[in-house]
Amino acid sequence: MTINPAPMYCANHPGVETALRCNRCGKPICARCAVRTPTGYRCKECVRGQQKIFETAKWHDYVLGFVTAGFLSLVASLLVSLISGVAGFFAWIIVIVAAPTAGAIIAEAARFVTRKHRARPLFITVAAAVVLGALPEILLNLITLSIFGLIFQGIFLFVAVPIVFTRLSGIQLTK
Repeated sequence: MTINPAPMYCANHPGVETALRCNRCGKPICARCAVRTPTGYRCKECVRGQQKIFETAKWHDYVLGFVTAGFLSLVASLLVSLISGVAGFFAWIIVIVAAPTAGAIIAEAARFVTRKHRARPLFITVAAAVVLGALPEILLNLITLSIFGLIFQGIFLFVAVPIVFTRLSGIQLTK
């Protein structure tokens, strides 16, 4: 004689039958709600709770990171404008090489002043500060109708902002 267990339904989707349970809290979850981890499947709430442990940023880290990144971005933006005054192919090479270097310097300075504290909103705040730091120079280039200045500022931001974010967040594009 075989006893059929009662069907289990997902805690988030009551109409979906499932055989999965979160390996942390035991809540029944469907395939849409399951997050695969190295230790098994977990519900999104348990994964979110685990990720919160790694967020160590304090309120002052946001201010320090923003001010540092904004100031260094302003300095880099001024240097990019000086380079845009140099005519020729050499200026393009300098900007293309200097933008990732500036992004790395800004990221490492922000990491230093925040004492390597981590939080996704902190990384976004620092990246936004890079954009806002370059804004005065972009506006000046708009007023003076400096096309090359605007193009070089665009290259600087297009390259530096993602580098700042990825270096702070630890995203690895290759293994």
